[in-house]
Amino acid sequence: MDKVYNIKPINQMQGAKMQEYVNSLTKPQGSLGAVEEIAIQLAQITGENFPEVIPPGIIVFAADHGVASEGVSAYPQEVTVQMVHNFLDGGAAINVLGKQIKAKVEIVDIGVAADVDRIGLHMKKIRHGTANFLKGDAMTREEAWQAIEVGSDMATSVIENGAKCLIIGEMGIGNTTSSSAILSALSGLDVGEVIGTGTGISVDQLKRKQQVIRQSLQERNPDPTDPIDTLSKVGGLEIAGMVGAILSAAERKIPVLVDGFISTVAALVAKRLYPEVHGYLFIGHQSMEAGHKHAIMLLDKKPILNLGLRLGEGTGAALAFPILEAATNIVKEMATFESAGVAEKI
Repeated sequence: MDKVYNIKPINQMQGAKMQEYVNSLTKPQGSLGAVEEIAIQLAQITGENFPEVIPPGIIVFAADHGVASEGVSAYPQEVTVQMVHNFLDGGAAINVLGKQIKAKVEIVDIGVAADVDRIGLHMKKIRHGTANFLKGDAMTREEAWQAIEVGSDMATSVIENGAKCLIIGEMGIGNTTSSSAILSALSGLDVGEVIGTGTGISVDQLKRKQQVIRQSLQERNPDPTDPIDTLSKVGGLEIAGMVGAILSAAERKIPVLVDGFISTVAALVAKRLYPEVHGYLFIGHQSMEAGHKHAIMLLDKKPILNLGLRLGEGTGAALAFPILEAATNIVKEMATFESAGVAEKI
């Protein structure tokens, strides 16, 4: 049976209260721009006068994609399992950035094609990668829900261990192909508008990627009004895991800092399932992936950073996290005009 999430709308009254307080701080009104907007949204999410985002928690979901066998990626499929080992050894970019923001990085095997048995890895494998969705559904509807519940349980655990902000990331060779297919199906946008070069494919591979996605969408015919149907037919297990993590965090009034293209597509699926999710999301950055700007627009969000990134793993979100931290510190530590004895604008 599909799990039901109790996600409340964000607290608009708390947001108005924060707006009034931010306007009382010793600066021209609105002069801190998006940082003020972030502080207000954090108040709406948490319902607190002085929201906290420290410590952050990072969850990286790893899974393989059967469609990778169609030559749509610049890297062979075995890179997924190799990167899982790299994460566990502390050698990946997300490990470095996680350390910088003092976040514990949790690695989840939710569908890696190979078997990995190492201390520190959360072994939650639903299946050994998805099926090649050019030839059949990526997974069953039941498997999609199982992956969502794995993500939900992981987020619950991280939050219960003290995380005040959730950063989601992923690893899976072929996952920009899956994300592009989901985005095209849910948005009605042409495949040509939403696909990009991923981690660096050639022009010929890009044409092949477009052909594979277009043919797969015709064959699988996902229902755009049913996000789970779309997810099960052309999605990925790590994408479903991120959907569950987002839903669980929103249910617990914890802000979610979304990373790049793939995690933003997961956020779009989560929002289609529960529209209230929208208020709990921050988009860490706009990536170089062609479809990312479309996914961000569909979420009606503004990215915090734009640094030309295209790595994944949660790296862009980890880089953006200090901006959220700055917003909370501004509110906690800045003087008001009244407390500082500074004259307000005439």
